Amino acid sequence: MKKFLRYFFKAILMRQMFRFFINGLLIIAPIAITVFIVVGIIDWMDSLFDLGIPGLGILLMVVLLTVIGYIGSSFFVKPFFEVMERIVHKVPLVSIIYSSIKDLFDAFVGDNQKFNQPVMVKMAEDSHNYKLGFVTQEVLKTINIEDKVAVYFPHSYNFSGELFLVPKHNVTYLDLPSSEVMKFIVSGGVSKL
Repeated sequence: MKKFLRYFFKAILMRQMFRFFINGLLIIAPIAITVFIVVGIIDWMDSLFDLGIPGLGILLMVVLLTVIGYIGSSFFVKPFFEVMERIVHKVPLVSIIYSSIKDLFDAFVGDNQKFNQPVMVKMAEDSHNYKLGFVTQEVLKTINIEDKVAVYFPHSYNFSGELFLVPKHNVTYLDLPSSEVMKFIVSGGVSKL
């Protein structure tokens, strides 16, 4: 009986130790991964301007991007960028890559943000299943579909998603900040709305 009790208490202790290990992992992993990514980006940016002083590359990159942004918003320089963009759009493979990347950046930042209308979509008429997404186009006249809207559904824990054309009457607009809805979707519903 003593032997059995010793094994029993040892098993309970091992389970509790394993629980503590998992709890520690859940606390440290998000912090460690975030630090790893941020340090990686900082190292990469520092390596672009390898001047031997840590952090100087980042400072130079911020200054350079700010100066380019200032110059780019100038009335005199805008026509030059528009001409360059037209030239880039005429080069077959470069046009696809450039326009895709530019549209992606425009969707998240800048004056033409696309993910600013969070919605809840009923996925089927006879269902009680809903999906959260963002209306990207409310009028689809160019493809002759007037009773539907374009809704983008980001995937959880990923930088991808799917675009659905859904009936307008299945879409419920949410009066919530877009950033909070995006965080909720990308986290798989774990973060709070």
